[in-house]
Amino acid sequence: MTTTLRHTLLSFRDLLVTFGPFIVLAIALLAVAYLVLDPTPPKKVVLATGTDQGAYAEFGKRYAQILKGYGITVELRPTQGAAENLRLLRDPKSDVNIAFVQGGAGERQRKEADSVAPADDDDDAGLVSLGSLFYEPVWLFYRTDSAQRLLHAPALTSLSQLPGWRLNIGAQGSGAPNLMRKLIEANHIDLATLTLVRKSQTPATVDLLAGDIDALVFASAPESLMVQMLLQTPGIALYDFAQADAYSRRFPFLAPVTLPRGVVDLASDVPPRDVHLLAPTATLVARADTHPALLQLFVQAAQQVHGNAGWFQHKADFPKAGGTEQPLAKEAQRFYANGTPVLQRYLSFWLANLVERMWPVLVTIVAILIPLSRALPPLYQLRIRSRIFRWYAQLREVETGIGKRPVAELLAKLDAIEARVEGVTVPLSYADELYSLRSHIQMVENRLRTTTGVSA
Repeated sequence: MTTTLRHTLLSFRDLLVTFGPFIVLAIALLAVAYLVLDPTPPKKVVLATGTDQGAYAEFGKRYAQILKGYGITVELRPTQGAAENLRLLRDPKSDVNIAFVQGGAGERQRKEADSVAPADDDDDAGLVSLGSLFYEPVWLFYRTDSAQRLLHAPALTSLSQLPGWRLNIGAQGSGAPNLMRKLIEANHIDLATLTLVRKSQTPATVDLLAGDIDALVFASAPESLMVQMLLQTPGIALYDFAQADAYSRRFPFLAPVTLPRGVVDLASDVPPRDVHLLAPTATLVARADTHPALLQLFVQAAQQVHGNAGWFQHKADFPKAGGTEQPLAKEAQRFYANGTPVLQRYLSFWLANLVERMWPVLVTIVAILIPLSRALPPLYQLRIRSRIFRWYAQLREVETGIGKRPVAELLAKLDAIEARVEGVTVPLSYADELYSLRSHIQMVENRLRTTTGVSA
C-alpha cells in the first residue's frame, strides 16, 4: 500500500468515525418519520359503484383507468346503489374505501313495515366527502299505453295519478327507493294503492318494455346506458316534474334541472320539449382513514371525469366543494382552494407526494441536526490532534524525570516515544503540529544529554 493511499484511507476513517454517528442519527430519524407518516399510499383501493350498466359503474371505469396511470389499482365493487354503498363504508368489516353516494341517502330514516328501503340509523362519523360530482336526476319512465289505459290520457302529469300503477322503485340498497318514498308521501299517496316492484335497473327495464310493469324510476346520471336507451324507445315517455321548484323547496337535497329540448338527439328532436326533472347531487364519500394521497388522486380524477359540460351542467360546474352531507376531506379542501399541488406539476406523483408529505418533518429534523452538526468539526479536530497531544504527557514525564531517574531509562523512553511518533499519520493540514512534536522530542533529548553530560 502506497503512503498516499494509506494516508487517504486513514483520513477517510477519521471522517467516518466522526461523522458516522451523525449520519446514522439522521437516517434513523428519517426512518422513524417515514414509518409514522406512511407517505406512500397503498397500490390498491376498493371503489363501490352501483349496478352494471349504471352511471356509477361507467364512472368507476374511468376512475380506474386514470388511477392506473399512477400505478394504483382500483377494484370496482358492484352494488345495488347509494344506500348499499353507504352501508359498506360504515361497516368496519368491509374493505370498501371510497364509494359513490347519492344526496339524501345518508339521512336517518324511520323503519316502517311498508317503507321503501329505509337507510341505516348509523351516523356518518368516520366518513369524509370529496365533493359533489354531478346531478343525478330522478328518471320516471312510463308506458304511454299504460297512461292511456289507467288515466285515459296520453301522459302522466302528476304523481298523484300513480295509484293503481305497477311501479318499479328500484332494488334494496339503491338510492331511488328512499327518494321515491319521500315523493310519494309528499303527494299523500297510500302505498297500498300501488303495486311496488323492487328490481334493479336492467331487469326492471326488461319488464317495462315487456309490459309487465307500467313505470319504473331510478336516479342516475345521463351517462347511464339504460337512460340513453329509454329516452329513445318508442312507446316510453319521461315524466315531466312540472312542480320541480316546489319539490326542491320541500327537499333541500334536491335541485330542479332541465333536460333541454333536442339534447338527446338534435336530428330527431329528442326530447321534443324541455323536461323538468329533480336531481339529487352525487358525491364521492370515503373513509376518513383512507390514505390522504389516494384522496388527492381521486379528487384530481373527479375533475377530469366530471369537469366537462353535460346535459345538466356547464363546464367547470363540477366537481365542487358544496352540497355534501359529510364533512369535506382536508385534501379536497386544498384541491378546491389551490388546484393540483405545485410539486405534482413538475415531478412525478410518487416523488411529489413523498416530498410534500415529508417536508414538514424534514424541516424539523434539519432544525434538530444543524446545532448538532456544528459540534462535528471540533470533534474531528480533537480526534486528529489527540494523536499528537497524547504524546506530550509522556514527553513531560521524561522531562520532569531529568536528574531524578536513570539517564538510560529516560533515553530509552524517549527512543520509544520517537519510534511511536514515526508511525503517527495525520492529514496534511495538521502536519505542522506533528513536526512540532518531533522537534519537541529532540529538544527534550538535547536537554537530557546536556544536563547529564551524556554524549550522542
